[in-house]
Amino acid sequence: IGAKLNLGDSYLDKLDADIIFRTPGFMPFEPALEKAKMNGSIITSEMEVFMSLCPCKIIAITGSDGKTTTSSIIAELLKAGGYTVHLGGNIGNPLLCSTPEISKDDIVVLELSSFQLHSMNCHPDIAVVTNISPNHLDKHKDYQDYIDAKKAIFENQNAENKLVLNYDDGQSEYYAESAHSEIVYFSGKQTLEAGLYRDNGTIVSVSNNSKTEIMKADEIRLPGEHNMLNYLAAFAAVDGLVRPETCRKVAMEFAGVEHRLEHVRDLRGVEYINDSIASSPTRTSAGLHALKTKPIVIAGGYDKQIPFDSLGDDFCRLAKAVFLTGNTALKIKTAIEASAYYDKDTLHVEVLDEFDQAVLAASNYAVSGDIVLLSPACASFDKFDNFAQRGKYFKKLVMELE
Repeated sequence: IGAKLNLGDSYLDKLDADIIFRTPGFMPFEPALEKAKMNGSIITSEMEVFMSLCPCKIIAITGSDGKTTTSSIIAELLKAGGYTVHLGGNIGNPLLCSTPEISKDDIVVLELSSFQLHSMNCHPDIAVVTNISPNHLDKHKDYQDYIDAKKAIFENQNAENKLVLNYDDGQSEYYAESAHSEIVYFSGKQTLEAGLYRDNGTIVSVSNNSKTEIMKADEIRLPGEHNMLNYLAAFAAVDGLVRPETCRKVAMEFAGVEHRLEHVRDLRGVEYINDSIASSPTRTSAGLHALKTKPIVIAGGYDKQIPFDSLGDDFCRLAKAVFLTGNTALKIKTAIEASAYYDKDTLHVEVLDEFDQAVLAASNYAVSGDIVLLSPACASFDKFDNFAQRGKYFKKLVMELE
């Protein structure tokens, strides 16, 4: 159909098309794109075009941790509420090609990364920011650039739209200053005059001085404080769309998403859990806090230039052993040994060259009653195409253990 391929080291030398689609990992401040824009090219993306064409309500979710699970929960809640739902963005199938099949009465749920949002023109009906912590600093100019990239999810909203923010997060006040939409807060720590929060173990919604009890927090099937917060964000997003009793039913039954604290198998009394989605230190810490038994952790991977200091503390306090592999193995080991909580006699730490070796070593170290947890705290690009490929390979290795 006349498409021309420009390949090789010089493929960016003659970017002169009228419209240029950038992939999420190719940042808009790259010199080649900036030059093309100055010369009159329109810089856009698949997701930006989709959002401009989408005929129905859009709920968009971003954040440093929990956005995939929160997006999936929102989709499940809406499906249970009787809606036709299309889940995509940073997860699932590309939706641009499906635009003709989407009805005005459907609802689209989009997970959006900072890469996708950077310099993006979008206008979701409901925007959700789960939390903000340092991430992808290997790609962004600095941490502030990462923080500001997320703002695109709500900056073009108006008074008829809704923005869901984490009251406990340090960046929410900064975001609220730029918002033009209705703001709904959720909190796992504070009692709110309006919004969603935990009240003595019960998740409640407060609006117009009326309090509605949705469910007990310990009834949520997905384990961990972080998943309770994911549900608070999701409940806030669908408030007015899905009934509280439906929300409660979904939360009690939904087993979660692949690669997110996913049970793989039990072998000789040892449980194997795949948390390959944990590609940042804060996500690994959340998983450690979610487990009731100190796990044997497999960690390490591609270096996103994120500090591991606090993760080192959490490994010392919450892990039985840590097997490290990948580009960041020595950095994580250094953070562990520098922790005030480190005791070489109580925490076994080992560095291995290959991922397979780390899985086998963790398995050999485990005894009945232990948990072997893949929770890398890093991206996968040093050895794998993405976190899903890493998780599937981990599961394959585990299923081959005898």
